[in-house]
Amino acid sequence: MSLNVDIWSDVVCPWCYVGKRRFEAALARFPHREQVELTWRSYELDPTAERTDAPAGAHVERLAAKYGRTVPEAQRMLDEMTANAAAEGLEFRFDLARPGNTFDAHRLLHLAKDSGRQDALKERLDRATFTEGLASGDHVALRAIAVEVGLPAVEVDDVLASDRYADAVRADEAQARAYGISGVPFFVLGGRFGVSGAQPADALLAALEQAWTEQPLQTVGAGPSCDGDTCEV
Repeated sequence: MSLNVDIWSDVVCPWCYVGKRRFEAALARFPHREQVELTWRSYELDPTAERTDAPAGAHVERLAAKYGRTVPEAQRMLDEMTANAAAEGLEFRFDLARPGNTFDAHRLLHLAKDSGRQDALKERLDRATFTEGLASGDHVALRAIAVEVGLPAVEVDDVLASDRYADAVRADEAQARAYGISGVPFFVLGGRFGVSGAQPADALLAALEQAWTEQPLQTVGAGPSCDGDTCEV
């Protein structure tokens, strides 16, 4: 017996990175973890975002403008998110953050799935975004990261120079709409059991255990998440 876990996520979603760590902590305690098959599914928080060459260092000002807050208020929001990340062992550097379109990153994640390296690439993209200041649409940076985790350079170049895996990204997003997913991270366990948001590891472990017993599909709670181009920070 195996348990398929599909996680809808974006590489510019801070709660998705926190949720990844919390899920990993839950999975480490799950007695059937060797039978779990994990797939990262595509979800674009802002499909209209430009690829952008925006410099680092203006994230707090962008956040203040988006939410109609003062810069000090926006900084407090980022400080709280940074503290949440630190509690999971993550170092968030919003002072380095840069915006960008994530469609090509998602296409590379599909390539990585076919190569058995999807989780490694997802981890590396998240770290690059939130710790190193990657602009998620930057092809040079994306290529270097994909090759770093072991994807063949010729395959990476082919994806970035074409529309390969575009249909796969759109299929993931269509499935998200069919499930009624409006924010990420969102976990679907065994195609039957849904968990919304970056819930604590204990809640995710309980969901794994319940999904293993093949309970009917339902959605558990609503942890913090990112919705559209907004995040609960």
